[in-house]
Amino acid sequence: MKSGNLTKRLVRTVMAIAIGGSVFQTGGCDPAVRQVLLDGLSETTQGLSTALITAFFLTLEDDNTTAGSTTQ
Repeated sequence: MKSGNLTKRLVRTVMAIAIGGSVFQTGGCDPAVRQVLLDGLSETTQGLSTALITAFFLTLEDDNTTAGSTTQ
């Protein structure tokens, strides 16, 4: 096994634990802090989803108008 492969897997595992675990380990936090954190994550996720969906449909609209246009 290559050491590069092992290093990549280790980095991915550590990142997954750091990112995923930090959200679920808020049980010991002050309830107000936990609520602010979860509200912020919720708003961020919703905003990102909306932006990605809007961008996707805008690219579809651009493709349709470009394909249907004719030069005179």
